[in-house]
Amino acid sequence: MIAMPDLEFELPLWQSGLVLVAGLDEAGRGAWAGPVSAGAVILPAEPDIQRRLSGVRDSKQMTPGQREYWAVEIRELALAWHVGFSTQEEIDAMGIVPATHLAMRRALMGLCVIPQHLLIDALLLWEEDLPQTSLIKGDSRSLSIAAASVLAKVARDTFMVEQEESYPGYGFARHKGYGTRMHRAALDDLGPCPLHRRSFRPIREQFEYTP
Repeated sequence: MIAMPDLEFELPLWQSGLVLVAGLDEAGRGAWAGPVSAGAVILPAEPDIQRRLSGVRDSKQMTPGQREYWAVEIRELALAWHVGFSTQEEIDAMGIVPATHLAMRRALMGLCVIPQHLLIDALLLWEEDLPQTSLIKGDSRSLSIAAASVLAKVARDTFMVEQEESYPGYGFARHKGYGTRMHRAALDDLGPCPLHRRSFRPIREQFEYTP
């Protein structure tokens, strides 16, 4: 049975007067190519929002069509939302965890309001001086985090599909930069392109990348 996120973590914060609670999650952290994205979503402090976003859950448990549909609903119903990116060059330069933090900070900076509390999937943003809670498997537990995961995934997938024209032959529109057999075969035939994360082991070892 698929776990459905709810407002277990949002409600106590709302009831304490912290109505601007931002959920954050990333997409693309394990991919071999392309940026890592991070979504930040502040939902209205209304229990009815769970019913109105009843189809939102961990983006990995949703079909592309479901993600596209619910992304529109999230953007319409959220008090504030934004998606931030860190490029493959930044990932290579600083490492995937700091780059993920940077994408999350960019998502927060893009919000039209300053959150009063952060709910983050499995991470803490030590660079941010904001109260925050790290939740393991947060995208299946917190509706705000799940909503952020959907926006991050849709934004990143859209970007990778658009790269198909610039970098034909790699299949980015299909695998979105993840390490599939198709992607491995394309790397064997074509070598890495500018979108590839040369610090990641499959590319680093095959093509002898040195930072």
